[in-house]
Amino acid sequence: MMNIMKNTFNKIILLGVSALALASCNLDLYPTTAIVYDEGQVALQKASDVSSFLVGVRTNFRGTQSGIFYLLDDVMCDGFNATIDYGNNYGAIHRTDEDFTAADSDILDFWAYYYVAIKNYNIAIAAVHQLQSDGSDLAKDDNTNLLIGESYLYRAAAYMQLARHFGPTYAKGASELCVPLVTVYDQAARPARATVAEVYNQIKADLDSSYVYLGGVESENIAMVPTADLVNAYYARYYLDVADYANAAEKAVEVINTQKYTLATDEKSIQNEYGNDTGTEPIMQMYASLSEQPNAINIYTGLTSTNSGLSYAPYFLPSGKLVDQYEASDIRLQYWFDQSDYPLYFQGSNRVNTGVYVFTKRLGNAAYQSSGIPSGRNAIKPIMIGELYLIAAEAYQKQGQAKSAVTYLNALQEARGASLTAANDEYLQREWFRETVGDGLRMSCLKRWGVGFTTRYAQQAALDDQDLMTQGDYFDTRSMEASDYHFNWPIPNYELKVNPNLVQNTGYAAVTE
Repeated sequence: MMNIMKNTFNKIILLGVSALALASCNLDLYPTTAIVYDEGQVALQKASDVSSFLVGVRTNFRGTQSGIFYLLDDVMCDGFNATIDYGNNYGAIHRTDEDFTAADSDILDFWAYYYVAIKNYNIAIAAVHQLQSDGSDLAKDDNTNLLIGESYLYRAAAYMQLARHFGPTYAKGASELCVPLVTVYDQAARPARATVAEVYNQIKADLDSSYVYLGGVESENIAMVPTADLVNAYYARYYLDVADYANAAEKAVEVINTQKYTLATDEKSIQNEYGNDTGTEPIMQMYASLSEQPNAINIYTGLTSTNSGLSYAPYFLPSGKLVDQYEASDIRLQYWFDQSDYPLYFQGSNRVNTGVYVFTKRLGNAAYQSSGIPSGRNAIKPIMIGELYLIAAEAYQKQGQAKSAVTYLNALQEARGASLTAANDEYLQREWFRETVGDGLRMSCLKRWGVGFTTRYAQQAALDDQDLMTQGDYFDTRSMEASDYHFNWPIPNYELKVNPNLVQNTGYAAVTE
Protein backbone atom coordinates (compact mmCIF):
# COMPACT_ATOMS: atom_id res chain seq x y z
CA MET A 1 0.00 0.00 0.00
CA MET A 2 1.00 3.62 -0.29
CA ASN A 3 3.74 5.19 1.77
CA ILE A 4 2.77 8.42 3.52
CA MET A 5 5.64 10.22 1.79
CA LYS A 6 4.74 8.60 -1.54
CA ASN A 7 8.22 7.14 -1.95
CA THR A 8 9.54 3.60 -2.22
CA PHE A 9 12.22 2.55 0.23
CA ASN A 10 14.32 -0.59 0.44
CA LYS A 11 14.44 -0.01 4.16
CA ILE A 12 11.34 -0.43 6.27
CA ILE A 13 10.72 2.31 8.82
CA LEU A 14 8.56 0.97 11.59
CA LEU A 15 8.57 4.02 13.81
CA GLY A 16 9.66 7.55 13.09
CA VAL A 17 7.71 9.54 15.66
CA SER A 18 8.00 10.19 19.38
CA ALA A 19 7.47 6.84 21.06
CA LEU A 20 6.32 5.63 24.43
CA ALA A 21 6.54 2.31 26.18
CA LEU A 22 3.66 0.95 28.17
CA ALA A 23 5.06 -2.47 28.88
CA SER A 24 5.69 -1.89 32.55
CA CYS A 25 3.57 -0.46 35.30
CA ASN A 26 5.91 2.45 35.93
CA LEU A 27 5.39 3.76 32.38
CA ASP A 28 9.07 4.31 31.64
CA LEU A 29 9.57 6.07 28.33
CA TYR A 30 11.72 4.52 25.63
CA PRO A 31 14.07 6.80 23.70
CA THR A 32 12.63 8.78 20.83
CA THR A 33 13.98 6.97 17.77
CA ALA A 34 13.11 5.10 14.62
CA ILE A 35 13.21 1.36 14.04
CA VAL A 36 14.81 0.78 10.65
CA TYR A 37 15.94 -2.50 9.12
CA ASP A 38 16.59 -3.89 5.68
CA GLU A 39 13.81 -5.83 4.02
CA GLY A 40 14.49 -9.53 4.54
CA GLN A 41 16.57 -8.95 7.66
CA VAL A 42 15.65 -10.91 10.80
CA ALA A 43 13.79 -8.20 12.65
CA LEU A 44 13.80 -9.57 16.19
CA GLN A 45 17.18 -10.71 17.41
CA LYS A 46 17.21 -9.68 21.05
CA ALA A 47 14.83 -8.60 23.80
CA SER A 48 15.43 -4.92 23.13
CA ASP A 49 14.23 -5.41 19.54
CA VAL A 50 10.95 -6.81 20.85
CA SER A 51 10.56 -3.89 23.25
CA SER A 52 11.20 -1.41 20.44
CA PHE A 53 8.67 -3.08 18.17
CA LEU A 54 6.14 -3.07 20.99
CA VAL A 55 6.65 0.66 21.37
CA GLY A 56 6.17 1.02 17.63
CA VAL A 57 2.87 -0.83 17.27
CA ARG A 58 1.42 0.88 20.34
CA THR A 59 2.38 4.25 18.96
CA ASN A 60 0.81 3.35 15.61
CA PHE A 61 -2.41 2.35 17.34
CA ARG A 62 -2.52 5.48 19.45
CA GLY A 63 -1.81 7.59 16.38
CA THR A 64 -4.93 6.25 14.63
CA GLN A 65 -7.26 7.27 17.45
CA SER A 66 -8.95 10.63 18.07
CA GLY A 67 -8.22 13.56 15.73
CA ILE A 68 -9.57 13.05 12.21
CA PHE A 69 -10.28 9.41 12.99
CA TYR A 70 -13.19 10.58 15.18
CA LEU A 71 -14.20 14.04 14.03
CA LEU A 72 -14.81 13.32 10.33
CA ASP A 73 -17.79 11.08 11.10
CA ASP A 74 -19.38 13.63 13.39
CA VAL A 75 -19.04 16.71 11.20
CA MET A 76 -20.34 14.74 8.21
CA CYS A 77 -23.60 13.82 9.92
CA ASP A 78 -26.29 15.64 11.90
CA GLY A 79 -24.68 16.66 15.18
CA PHE A 80 -22.83 19.85 14.22
CA ASN A 81 -23.12 23.08 12.22
CA ALA A 82 -20.23 25.06 10.73
CA THR A 83 -19.61 28.47 12.31
CA ILE A 84 -19.06 31.73 10.49
CA ASP A 85 -15.31 31.40 11.13
CA TYR A 86 -14.85 27.73 10.26
CA GLY A 87 -12.72 28.65 7.25
CA ASN A 88 -13.86 25.64 5.22
CA ASN A 89 -12.03 23.29 7.59
CA TYR A 90 -13.57 19.87 6.90
CA GLY A 91 -16.02 21.76 4.73
CA ALA A 92 -16.31 19.25 1.90
CA ILE A 93 -17.22 16.34 4.16
CA HIS A 94 -19.49 18.56 6.28
CA ARG A 95 -21.50 19.55 3.23
CA THR A 96 -20.96 16.29 1.30
CA ASP A 97 -21.61 18.28 -1.85
CA GLU A 98 -19.78 18.29 -5.18
CA ASP A 99 -16.57 19.29 -3.40
CA PHE A 100 -16.45 16.00 -1.49
CA THR A 101 -14.45 13.90 -3.93
CA ALA A 102 -11.82 11.20 -4.10
CA ALA A 103 -9.20 13.97 -3.96
CA ASP A 104 -10.21 14.95 -0.42
CA SER A 105 -7.02 15.21 1.66
CA ASP A 106 -8.71 14.23 4.93
CA ILE A 107 -9.98 10.98 3.42
CA LEU A 108 -6.52 10.29 2.01
CA ASP A 109 -4.97 10.82 5.46
CA PHE A 110 -7.56 8.56 7.10
CA TRP A 111 -6.85 5.78 4.61
CA ALA A 112 -3.08 6.23 4.53
CA TYR A 113 -2.42 6.27 8.26
CA TYR A 114 -4.40 3.08 8.78
CA TYR A 115 -2.55 1.27 6.01
CA VAL A 116 0.86 2.43 7.22
CA ALA A 117 -0.10 1.15 10.68
CA ILE A 118 -1.30 -2.15 9.18
CA LYS A 119 2.05 -2.49 7.38
CA ASN A 120 3.80 -2.26 10.74
CA TYR A 121 1.45 -4.72 12.43
CA ASN A 122 2.08 -7.15 9.57
CA ILE A 123 5.85 -6.82 9.98
CA ALA A 124 5.60 -7.39 13.73
CA ILE A 125 3.37 -10.46 13.36
CA ALA A 126 5.67 -11.98 10.73
CA ALA A 127 8.73 -11.30 12.88
CA VAL A 128 7.24 -13.13 15.87
CA HIS A 129 6.14 -16.02 13.68
CA GLN A 130 9.73 -16.29 12.45
CA LEU A 131 10.93 -16.54 16.06
CA GLN A 132 8.36 -19.25 16.75
CA SER A 133 9.32 -21.14 13.60
CA ASP A 134 13.00 -20.97 14.54
CA GLY A 135 12.29 -22.28 18.04
CA SER A 136 13.95 -19.22 19.55
CA ASP A 137 13.76 -18.76 23.31
CA LEU A 138 12.86 -15.14 22.56
CA ALA A 139 9.55 -16.39 21.20
CA LYS A 140 8.55 -17.36 24.75
CA ASP A 141 9.27 -13.92 26.21
CA ASP A 142 6.27 -12.13 27.76
CA ASN A 143 6.88 -9.04 25.65
CA THR A 144 6.98 -11.17 22.50
CA ASN A 145 3.55 -12.56 23.34
CA LEU A 146 2.28 -9.05 23.95
CA LEU A 147 3.76 -7.86 20.66
CA ILE A 148 2.01 -10.43 18.52
CA GLY A 149 -1.24 -10.34 20.54
CA GLU A 150 -1.46 -6.57 20.36
CA SER A 151 -0.51 -6.45 16.69
CA TYR A 152 -3.38 -8.81 15.85
CA LEU A 153 -5.77 -6.70 17.94
CA TYR A 154 -4.66 -3.41 16.42
CA ARG A 155 -4.89 -4.84 12.90
CA ALA A 156 -8.43 -6.01 13.58
CA ALA A 157 -9.34 -2.56 14.89
CA ALA A 158 -7.79 -0.87 11.84
CA TYR A 159 -9.65 -3.05 9.36
CA MET A 160 -12.91 -2.53 11.24
CA GLN A 161 -12.49 1.23 10.86
CA LEU A 162 -11.65 0.93 7.17
CA ALA A 163 -14.57 -1.43 6.55
CA ARG A 164 -17.03 0.85 8.32
CA HIS A 165 -16.03 3.81 6.19
CA PHE A 166 -15.20 2.50 2.72
CA GLY A 167 -17.57 -0.42 2.30
CA PRO A 168 -21.27 -1.18 2.81
CA THR A 169 -22.47 -2.83 5.98
CA TYR A 170 -22.09 -6.56 6.39
CA ALA A 171 -25.86 -7.05 6.55
CA LYS A 172 -26.53 -5.06 3.37
CA GLY A 173 -23.53 -5.99 1.23
CA ALA A 174 -21.35 -8.86 2.47
CA SER A 175 -20.42 -9.79 -1.10
CA GLU A 176 -19.69 -6.23 -2.22
CA LEU A 177 -16.28 -4.58 -2.38
CA CYS A 178 -14.70 -3.24 0.78
CA VAL A 179 -10.98 -2.44 1.10
CA PRO A 180 -7.73 -4.18 0.10
CA LEU A 181 -6.85 -6.92 2.53
CA VAL A 182 -3.13 -6.95 3.25
CA THR A 183 -1.78 -9.31 5.89
CA VAL A 184 1.80 -9.78 4.65
CA TYR A 185 4.22 -6.95 4.00
CA ASP A 186 4.99 -6.60 0.29
CA GLN A 187 5.75 -3.09 -0.89
CA ALA A 188 5.45 -4.12 -4.54
CA ALA A 189 1.97 -5.63 -4.15
CA ARG A 190 -1.03 -3.98 -5.79
CA PRO A 191 -3.96 -5.74 -4.10
CA ALA A 192 -7.53 -5.50 -5.31
CA ARG A 193 -10.38 -4.73 -2.94
CA ALA A 194 -11.61 -7.67 -0.90
CA THR A 195 -15.29 -8.18 -0.17
CA VAL A 196 -16.95 -7.01 3.03
CA ALA A 197 -17.26 -10.64 4.15
CA GLU A 198 -13.58 -11.33 3.51
CA VAL A 199 -12.50 -8.29 5.50
CA TYR A 200 -14.77 -9.13 8.43
CA ASN A 201 -13.59 -12.75 8.35
CA GLN A 202 -10.05 -11.43 8.73
CA ILE A 203 -11.12 -9.18 11.60
CA LYS A 204 -12.60 -12.19 13.38
CA ALA A 205 -9.47 -14.27 12.73
CA ASP A 206 -7.27 -11.49 14.09
CA LEU A 207 -9.40 -11.11 17.22
CA ASP A 208 -9.23 -14.88 17.76
CA SER A 209 -5.45 -14.81 17.40
CA SER A 210 -5.19 -11.81 19.68
CA TYR A 211 -7.17 -13.55 22.39
CA VAL A 212 -4.73 -16.48 22.35
CA TYR A 213 -2.03 -14.11 23.59
CA LEU A 214 -4.03 -11.50 25.50
CA GLY A 215 -6.81 -13.63 26.97
CA GLY A 216 -4.80 -14.11 30.14
CA VAL A 217 -4.05 -10.41 30.63
CA GLU A 218 -6.21 -9.47 33.60
CA SER A 219 -8.60 -6.55 33.54
CA GLU A 220 -8.02 -3.51 35.63
CA ASN A 221 -9.09 0.10 35.85
CA ILE A 222 -7.40 2.07 34.38
CA ALA A 223 -5.50 -0.40 32.16
CA MET A 224 -2.73 1.26 30.18
CA VAL A 225 -2.24 -1.76 27.91
CA PRO A 226 -4.69 -4.09 26.17
CA THR A 227 -6.34 -6.72 28.34
CA ALA A 228 -8.72 -9.59 27.68
CA ASP A 229 -11.53 -7.09 28.30
CA LEU A 230 -10.39 -4.85 25.46
CA VAL A 231 -10.32 -7.82 23.08
CA ASN A 232 -13.84 -8.74 24.21
CA ALA A 233 -14.98 -5.15 23.68
CA TYR A 234 -13.74 -5.31 20.09
CA TYR A 235 -15.44 -8.68 19.71
CA ALA A 236 -18.67 -6.96 20.79
CA ARG A 237 -18.20 -4.31 18.09
CA TYR A 238 -17.42 -6.98 15.52
CA TYR A 239 -20.44 -9.13 16.34
CA LEU A 240 -22.75 -6.10 16.25
CA ASP A 241 -21.41 -5.19 12.80
CA VAL A 242 -22.04 -8.68 11.41
CA ALA A 243 -25.47 -8.91 13.08
CA ASP A 244 -24.49 -11.82 15.34
CA TYR A 245 -26.53 -10.37 18.17
CA ALA A 246 -26.25 -13.27 20.60
CA ASN A 247 -22.47 -13.07 20.66
CA ALA A 248 -22.48 -9.26 20.63
CA ALA A 249 -24.57 -9.21 23.80
CA GLU A 250 -22.52 -11.97 25.41
CA LYS A 251 -19.20 -10.20 24.87
CA ALA A 252 -20.51 -6.81 25.98
CA VAL A 253 -22.06 -8.24 29.14
CA GLU A 254 -18.90 -10.21 29.91
CA VAL A 255 -16.97 -6.94 30.14
CA ILE A 256 -19.74 -5.15 32.05
CA ASN A 257 -19.94 -7.97 34.57
CA THR A 258 -16.29 -7.64 35.54
CA GLN A 259 -17.48 -4.52 37.44
CA LYS A 260 -14.06 -3.00 36.80
CA TYR A 261 -15.52 -0.17 34.72
CA THR A 262 -18.28 1.91 36.27
CA LEU A 263 -20.49 4.57 34.72
CA ALA A 264 -20.13 8.18 35.83
CA THR A 265 -23.25 9.28 37.69
CA ASP A 266 -22.68 12.96 38.44
CA GLU A 267 -21.06 16.02 36.90
CA LYS A 268 -17.85 15.62 38.90
CA SER A 269 -17.30 11.99 37.94
CA ILE A 270 -18.05 12.58 34.26
CA GLN A 271 -15.59 15.50 34.33
CA ASN A 272 -12.97 13.08 35.61
CA GLU A 273 -13.53 10.97 32.49
CA TYR A 274 -13.14 13.67 29.89
CA GLY A 275 -11.41 16.55 31.66
CA ASN A 276 -8.87 14.96 33.95
CA ASP A 277 -8.45 11.46 32.48
CA THR A 278 -8.99 9.95 35.93
CA GLY A 279 -12.34 8.27 35.41
CA THR A 280 -13.58 4.70 35.69
CA GLU A 281 -15.15 4.16 32.25
CA PRO A 282 -12.29 3.36 29.81
CA ILE A 283 -11.66 -0.30 28.96
CA MET A 284 -8.13 0.92 28.22
CA GLN A 285 -6.58 4.36 28.58
CA MET A 286 -3.26 4.87 26.85
CA TYR A 287 -0.47 6.88 28.41
CA ALA A 288 -0.35 10.60 27.62
CA SER A 289 1.71 13.51 28.90
CA LEU A 290 2.88 16.96 27.89
CA SER A 291 5.73 15.38 25.92
CA GLU A 292 3.69 12.42 24.61
CA GLN A 293 0.57 14.15 23.36
CA PRO A 294 -2.32 12.27 21.75
CA ASN A 295 -4.16 13.54 18.68
CA ALA A 296 -6.26 16.64 19.29
CA ILE A 297 -9.90 17.46 18.53
CA ASN A 298 -10.10 21.21 19.00
CA ILE A 299 -12.63 22.12 16.30
CA TYR A 300 -15.51 22.22 18.78
CA THR A 301 -13.99 24.63 21.30
CA GLY A 302 -10.91 26.31 19.84
CA LEU A 303 -10.07 27.90 23.16
CA THR A 304 -7.97 30.99 22.48
CA SER A 305 -6.49 33.79 24.52
CA THR A 306 -7.88 37.23 23.71
CA ASN A 307 -7.41 40.69 25.23
CA SER A 308 -10.25 39.98 27.62
CA GLY A 309 -9.15 36.43 28.55
CA LEU A 310 -10.05 33.01 27.19
CA SER A 311 -12.75 32.66 24.56
CA TYR A 312 -14.32 29.87 22.55
CA ALA A 313 -13.52 30.08 18.83
CA PRO A 314 -15.01 26.85 17.46
CA TYR A 315 -15.22 25.77 13.85
CA PHE A 316 -18.39 23.81 14.65
CA LEU A 317 -21.22 24.25 17.14
CA PRO A 318 -23.53 21.44 18.21
CA SER A 319 -26.72 21.38 16.18
CA GLY A 320 -30.05 22.13 17.72
CA LYS A 321 -30.97 18.57 16.81
CA LEU A 322 -28.18 17.25 19.02
CA VAL A 323 -28.79 19.57 21.97
CA ASP A 324 -32.52 18.81 21.91
CA GLN A 325 -31.83 15.11 22.50
CA TYR A 326 -30.96 15.82 26.15
CA GLU A 327 -33.10 16.60 29.15
CA ALA A 328 -32.04 19.30 31.62
CA SER A 329 -31.26 16.64 34.23
CA ASP A 330 -28.83 14.77 31.98
CA ILE A 331 -25.25 15.08 33.28
CA ARG A 332 -23.98 14.81 29.71
CA LEU A 333 -25.74 18.06 28.86
CA GLN A 334 -24.36 19.63 32.02
CA TYR A 335 -20.72 18.76 31.32
CA TRP A 336 -20.39 18.10 27.59
CA PHE A 337 -22.11 21.36 26.61
CA ASP A 338 -21.35 24.86 27.90
CA GLN A 339 -23.14 28.21 27.63
CA SER A 340 -21.32 30.33 30.18
CA ASP A 341 -17.65 29.60 30.92
CA TYR A 342 -16.20 31.76 28.14
CA PRO A 343 -17.51 34.22 25.54
CA LEU A 344 -17.61 33.31 21.86
CA TYR A 345 -14.96 34.77 19.59
CA PHE A 346 -15.93 35.25 15.94
CA GLN A 347 -14.76 37.61 13.21
CA GLY A 348 -12.08 39.16 15.37
CA SER A 349 -14.10 40.09 18.43
CA ASN A 350 -15.74 38.58 21.48
CA ARG A 351 -19.48 38.06 21.58
CA VAL A 352 -21.50 37.73 24.73
CA ASN A 353 -22.91 34.20 24.73
CA THR A 354 -26.69 34.61 24.68
CA GLY A 355 -27.41 30.95 25.28
CA VAL A 356 -25.45 29.15 22.56
CA TYR A 357 -24.22 25.69 23.56
CA VAL A 358 -20.57 24.88 22.84
CA PHE A 359 -19.58 21.19 22.71
CA THR A 360 -17.03 20.61 25.48
CA LYS A 361 -16.84 16.82 25.74
CA ARG A 362 -13.63 17.10 23.70
CA LEU A 363 -12.34 20.19 25.53
CA GLY A 364 -9.17 18.30 26.49
CA ASN A 365 -6.87 17.93 29.47
CA ALA A 366 -4.89 21.08 30.24
CA ALA A 367 -1.98 18.92 31.42
CA TYR A 368 -1.17 18.11 27.78
CA GLN A 369 -0.78 21.74 26.72
CA SER A 370 2.22 23.87 27.72
CA SER A 371 0.05 26.99 27.98
CA GLY A 372 -2.26 25.30 30.45
CA ILE A 373 -5.18 25.89 28.08
CA PRO A 374 -7.05 22.70 27.09
CA SER A 375 -6.47 22.05 23.39
CA GLY A 376 -8.72 19.08 22.69
CA ARG A 377 -6.23 16.42 23.77
CA ASN A 378 -7.25 13.58 26.05
CA ALA A 379 -5.59 10.30 26.86
CA ILE A 380 -6.72 7.79 24.24
CA LYS A 381 -9.65 5.66 25.37
CA PRO A 382 -10.50 3.33 22.47
CA ILE A 383 -13.71 1.95 23.95
CA MET A 384 -15.72 3.19 26.93
CA ILE A 385 -18.03 1.08 29.08
CA GLY A 386 -21.04 3.19 28.05
CA GLU A 387 -20.75 1.88 24.50
CA LEU A 388 -20.89 -1.70 25.77
CA TYR A 389 -24.17 -0.99 27.58
CA LEU A 390 -25.51 0.27 24.25
CA ILE A 391 -24.22 -2.77 22.35
CA ALA A 392 -25.81 -5.09 24.90
CA ALA A 393 -29.13 -3.23 24.75
CA GLU A 394 -29.23 -3.13 20.94
CA ALA A 395 -28.15 -6.76 20.59
CA TYR A 396 -30.78 -8.00 23.02
CA GLN A 397 -33.44 -5.87 21.36
CA LYS A 398 -32.59 -7.33 17.95
CA GLN A 399 -33.04 -10.80 19.41
CA GLY A 400 -36.47 -9.91 20.79
CA GLN A 401 -35.25 -10.08 24.39
CA ALA A 402 -36.97 -6.89 25.52
CA LYS A 403 -36.41 -7.38 29.24
CA SER A 404 -32.65 -7.72 28.91
CA ALA A 405 -32.50 -4.88 26.40
CA VAL A 406 -34.28 -2.44 28.67
CA THR A 407 -32.13 -3.51 31.64
CA TYR A 408 -28.93 -2.31 29.99
CA LEU A 409 -30.47 0.74 28.33
CA ASN A 410 -32.05 1.89 31.58
CA ALA A 411 -28.84 1.30 33.52
CA LEU A 412 -27.06 3.77 31.25
CA GLN A 413 -29.95 6.25 31.29
CA GLU A 414 -30.22 6.15 35.09
CA ALA A 415 -26.49 6.75 35.50
CA ARG A 416 -26.67 9.77 33.19
CA GLY A 417 -29.74 11.31 34.83
CA ALA A 418 -31.98 10.71 31.82
CA SER A 419 -35.56 9.45 31.86
CA LEU A 420 -35.96 5.69 31.61
CA THR A 421 -37.51 4.50 28.36
CA ALA A 422 -38.47 1.41 26.46
CA ALA A 423 -35.72 -0.24 24.40
CA ASN A 424 -37.22 0.24 20.95
CA ASP A 425 -35.41 1.49 17.85
CA GLU A 426 -36.24 5.13 18.51
CA TYR A 427 -34.91 5.24 22.06
CA LEU A 428 -31.89 3.05 21.38
CA GLN A 429 -30.84 5.21 18.45
CA ARG A 430 -31.33 8.38 20.49
CA GLU A 431 -29.19 7.00 23.31
CA TRP A 432 -26.38 6.08 20.93
CA PHE A 433 -26.47 9.68 19.63
CA ARG A 434 -26.41 11.19 23.11
CA GLU A 435 -23.77 8.90 24.57
CA THR A 436 -21.22 8.57 21.77
CA VAL A 437 -21.30 12.03 20.19
CA GLY A 438 -17.75 13.14 19.49
CA ASP A 439 -16.42 9.58 19.50
CA GLY A 440 -16.47 8.97 15.75
CA LEU A 441 -19.33 6.46 15.74
CA ARG A 442 -22.23 8.42 14.26
CA MET A 443 -21.74 7.42 10.62
CA SER A 444 -21.30 3.73 11.38
CA CYS A 445 -24.43 3.77 13.55
CA LEU A 446 -26.55 5.40 10.85
CA LYS A 447 -25.24 2.90 8.30
CA ARG A 448 -25.93 -0.04 10.60
CA TRP A 449 -29.49 1.10 11.24
CA GLY A 450 -30.08 2.01 7.59
CA VAL A 451 -31.81 5.28 8.50
CA GLY A 452 -29.76 8.23 7.23
CA PHE A 453 -30.80 11.59 8.68
CA THR A 454 -33.40 14.18 7.70
CA THR A 455 -31.94 17.40 9.08
CA ARG A 456 -29.36 18.94 11.34
CA TYR A 457 -31.26 22.06 12.28
CA ALA A 458 -29.26 24.70 14.13
CA GLN A 459 -29.53 26.09 17.63
CA GLN A 460 -31.87 29.07 17.39
CA ALA A 461 -29.62 31.19 19.60
CA ALA A 462 -26.69 30.57 17.24
CA LEU A 463 -28.81 31.64 14.28
CA ASP A 464 -30.05 34.73 16.08
CA ASP A 465 -26.47 35.74 16.88
CA GLN A 466 -25.36 35.04 13.31
CA ASP A 467 -22.70 32.59 14.51
CA LEU A 468 -23.23 30.07 11.71
CA MET A 469 -22.74 29.55 8.01
CA THR A 470 -26.25 29.56 6.64
CA GLN A 471 -26.06 29.32 2.86
CA GLY A 472 -25.86 26.02 1.02
CA ASP A 473 -25.83 22.58 2.63
CA TYR A 474 -25.01 23.61 6.17
CA PHE A 475 -27.96 22.89 8.45
CA ASP A 476 -31.72 22.73 7.71
CA THR A 477 -31.10 22.04 4.03
CA ARG A 478 -28.72 19.13 4.69
CA SER A 479 -30.09 15.60 4.82
CA MET A 480 -28.88 12.18 3.76
CA GLU A 481 -31.03 9.25 2.73
CA ALA A 482 -29.96 5.83 3.98
CA SER A 483 -29.04 4.99 0.38
CA ASP A 484 -26.83 8.08 -0.07
CA TYR A 485 -23.56 6.99 -1.68
CA HIS A 486 -21.56 9.28 0.63
CA PHE A 487 -22.00 6.74 3.42
CA ASN A 488 -19.27 4.81 1.58
CA TRP A 489 -16.30 7.13 1.38
CA PRO A 490 -14.32 7.40 -1.87
CA ILE A 491 -11.18 5.37 -2.45
CA PRO A 492 -8.50 8.11 -2.54
CA ASN A 493 -7.43 9.18 -6.03
CA TYR A 494 -3.77 8.65 -5.26
CA GLU A 495 -4.41 4.98 -4.43
CA LEU A 496 -6.27 4.49 -7.69
CA LYS A 497 -3.41 6.06 -9.64
CA VAL A 498 -0.69 3.86 -8.15
CA ASN A 499 -2.76 0.67 -7.99
CA PRO A 500 -4.65 -0.18 -11.19
CA ASN A 501 -6.32 -3.14 -9.47
CA LEU A 502 -8.52 -0.87 -7.37
CA VAL A 503 -11.97 0.34 -8.42
CA GLN A 504 -13.82 3.36 -7.11
CA ASN A 505 -16.97 3.36 -5.00
CA THR A 506 -20.23 4.19 -6.73
CA GLY A 507 -21.01 7.90 -7.04
CA TYR A 508 -17.48 9.25 -7.22
CA ALA A 509 -15.75 10.34 -10.40
CA ALA A 510 -13.10 8.16 -11.98
CA VAL A 511 -9.45 9.15 -11.71
CA THR A 512 -8.30 11.69 -14.24
CA GLU A 513 -4.70 12.61 -14.88
